[in-house]
Amino acid sequence: MTQGKLFVISGPSGAGKGTICKEVLDEERNIRMSVSMTTRSPRKGEIDKIHYHFVDRETFEELIEADGFLEYADVYGNLYGTPRDKVMEWLDQGIDVILEIDVQGAMQVKKSYPEGVFIFILPPSIEELKNRIKGRGSETEESMARRLGTALQEISAIDQYDYRVINGDLDVAINRVRSIITAEQCKLNDVEVGKIINRYKEEL
Repeated sequence: MTQGKLFVISGPSGAGKGTICKEVLDEERNIRMSVSMTTRSPRKGEIDKIHYHFVDRETFEELIEADGFLEYADVYGNLYGTPRDKVMEWLDQGIDVILEIDVQGAMQVKKSYPEGVFIFILPPSIEELKNRIKGRGSETEESMARRLGTALQEISAIDQYDYRVINGDLDVAINRVRSIITAEQCKLNDVEVGKIINRYKEEL
């Protein structure tokens, strides 16, 4: 069985990575989205194991000790992470997996699973990014400045990624991510080459 591909998708807040991931999942039947684990409480409308795996801090820290995460981080006092077991189980079954995570988490994944495919979603400009964040109607001037500063820091790590997709036109961006996934699914590695050659030899 062919090993599944791990697609790691990052980008600054407001770049549209969440929307792109959702559309790709709707289109690509052999792709799953990893569900993160967190110690924060569920927000209104959030469902355990759908939006996050909600656990207490002790459970999370036990998993850290057991090397149970591909990546994890402390964000404003709450822990967030990508459980390793389910992702590896899907990959071993030949199922592709998408991780929608920030740059810090992506760099951790790159160390522990360098075979991953790393895609960075960019806004067409900082001005457009600012407009998108403003459109949410939940930002103060201070928080806006903080988000834009974080965005510039994240963009500076783009050289660690394999692909970049500029999300100016959403449909175009979605199609480009789909194209990357299709190309990676068709890419050969040494193990697959040997299997293909042997299969055709057996059919002679």
